[in-house]
Amino acid sequence: MQIRKLGNNLEVSAIGLGCMRMSEGHGPVAGTKEEMIAVMRGAVDRGITFFDTAQVYGPFLNEEVVGEGLAPVRDRVVIATKFGFSRTPHGRPAPGVDSRPAYIKESVEGSLRRLRIETIDLLYQHRVDPEVPIEDVAGAVKDLIQAGKVRHFGLSEAGAGTIRRAHAVQPVTALQSEYSLWWRRPEEDVLPTLEELGIGFVPFSPLGRGFLAGSIDENTQFHKQDNRGSLPRFAPDALKANLPLVDLLQAFAAARGATTAQVALAWLLAQKPWIVPIPGTTKLARVEENIGAVALQLSPGDLRDLDSLVARIEVQGGRYPEEVERMTNR
Repeated sequence: MQIRKLGNNLEVSAIGLGCMRMSEGHGPVAGTKEEMIAVMRGAVDRGITFFDTAQVYGPFLNEEVVGEGLAPVRDRVVIATKFGFSRTPHGRPAPGVDSRPAYIKESVEGSLRRLRIETIDLLYQHRVDPEVPIEDVAGAVKDLIQAGKVRHFGLSEAGAGTIRRAHAVQPVTALQSEYSLWWRRPEEDVLPTLEELGIGFVPFSPLGRGFLAGSIDENTQFHKQDNRGSLPRFAPDALKANLPLVDLLQAFAAARGATTAQVALAWLLAQKPWIVPIPGTTKLARVEENIGAVALQLSPGDLRDLDSLVARIEVQGGRYPEEVERMTNR
């Protein structure tokens, strides 16, 4: 497994593992807790060192599963989690964003306990809180770093201006945002900002929530608990209009002896040496498939061809409902 560097000195495997769907809260779990733990440990055995969770996944259940699963291999892994969603009122409607410094510090104690660790390797603000200055958020994380409870500071779905302001208070090691062959908005101003400031980039949903892996078609019926069923891009008409993109990718991948998932991940890896995608899966076979993307070298001609293929399809539907999308790129 290749190693990449986020920020100045956080070294992780070139492919990480998103653990969100390994517990209840974002759809049915495709296996028992013991099976999910086996997937995590199998990923470690295959060279993956970077694992992603969050307080709100469950909520809280996911951190517990990740903590139990990685406890025996703690010295071999980097664990990232996120704060910033309140599940109780705290004077605000719940659930909602909450990044008040006191709440950050309180919630981190819970994460440390559930993850069974003494220090969080990478702590992200999950979504920007418009009611709390980002300088105050960065200052709170700086205090946690000085106290030895956190090693690195990250942001998620933040806009370029917010990234700059936070970085001026406490250096930001990584930004996590959606980025893939069918969502390329970070290229507009976020990626140039990260490159200028020396901040790593961690794309979530690098396979378009399964779409780019070819595991979804126009007949797919999402479970009522699966949040993909509420996303505009997966509405029946939009899904049908978007499927030709997968057909194009399948032909491109087949010509290179690869899968569409491997092509999508290899494309991300080829964009910048400081990009580390975190595809999520609950199956070890998929982990192995994703790892295969690291060895898939796309030439400059391949990358041009991919850009041309993707440009043929105008993606239909927003990635989130409007009220959720408003919480991003702040």
